[in-house]
Amino acid sequence: MSPGTPPQGNGAPLTAMPPLLRHDSQVVILGSFPGTASLRAREYYAHPRNQFWSIMGRLLQHPLPSQSYAERTRCLLDHRIGLWDVYASCLRHGSLDSAIRSPVLNDLNTLRVMAPDLRLVIHNGAESARRIGEIEQLGLPAVRLPSTSPANARIDVESKLALWREALARAGVLPGRP
Repeated sequence: MSPGTPPQGNGAPLTAMPPLLRHDSQVVILGSFPGTASLRAREYYAHPRNQFWSIMGRLLQHPLPSQSYAERTRCLLDHRIGLWDVYASCLRHGSLDSAIRSPVLNDLNTLRVMAPDLRLVIHNGAESARRIGEIEQLGLPAVRLPSTSPANARIDVESKLALWREALARAGVLPGRP
């Protein structure tokens, strides 16, 4: 196994990435747990067919899919958008949420400390949204949006884009909005 390659199927727990947040973040997008491509690259949404960077690029009016990861994440943070996952570690073979076993939860209570001005928590997909009640107990508005994963083919990209646009516009983090 090469360096950076996550263990798969051998019983060793996989470890998620740290939160990508700044103190001034007003939105955080919570995934469930990084897929295999993301764990290998140590980059959020690294799978080339994941629609996340394409959708965010269109919404933020930046060519994110063609930019480096550092440029992508800087753009998100400059628009006061952060990224994190609901699980800190788990056992999983492959990348599907349905294969997650023995998950260890991230302490989402720390969101209030890491980003005290949060206006919205977006759950990227159903598995993440299983923690929506915990977010709402923190007094934070939360919404479940359709997953940007390539495994979610039930809804087309234009429909996903419209739902993501609506949520981010309400939070006031899209270009041209206060």
